[in-house]
Amino acid sequence: GLAQGLSQRASVGERTRLMRLTISARMAQLLLGLLLLGAHPAWAQFEKTRWPAHVPTPSFSAVDLNGRTWTSADFVGKVVVLNFWATWCPPCKEEMPSLQMLHDISDSKTLVLAVDVNEPVARVARYAQATGLSLPIVLDAKSEMVRRFGVQAFPTTVLIGPDGFARWRIVGDVDWSGPQANTWLNDLRVNPKR
Repeated sequence: GLAQGLSQRASVGERTRLMRLTISARMAQLLLGLLLLGAHPAWAQFEKTRWPAHVPTPSFSAVDLNGRTWTSADFVGKVVVLNFWATWCPPCKEEMPSLQMLHDISDSKTLVLAVDVNEPVARVARYAQATGLSLPIVLDAKSEMVRRFGVQAFPTTVLIGPDGFARWRIVGDVDWSGPQANTWLNDLRVNPKR
């Protein structure tokens, strides 16, 4: 086409410049295509919104895979990462290793609690064992916690401050071992009251 006609009449220097422009245009098209297909940076995979000030933090009570009962009383004085997920959810499974890492590196003032939603105990236990998960996983067999916390998509994480009040809702997968999540959690530690 036009590029071919121009290259026949152009000098060697002009042809080189034209080839560079063509390659640059094709690279731009490729990058745009990748972005449109969903190959975007990790920071774009979630939406973080403030917990509504007029909505009280729901009460919490659930039993984990080891038979321990966790309640809202366990949250007081700690920064809580309350993650709602399921084994059938690909973004949840992608996020889970970073939650495990956060659990492993956290001190006693941080609680990472995974809430599996509406799945049989045996399936969740098999998944935890197969993937090496040791963080506490509680079961929300009847989706009661999902309703209380207003979860509409998985994964959803609610960040709760040391005062026991929910502060943030994050919908989508996050790298919980990364600097951005670390900043969020540090902010909750530095500002312990709502």
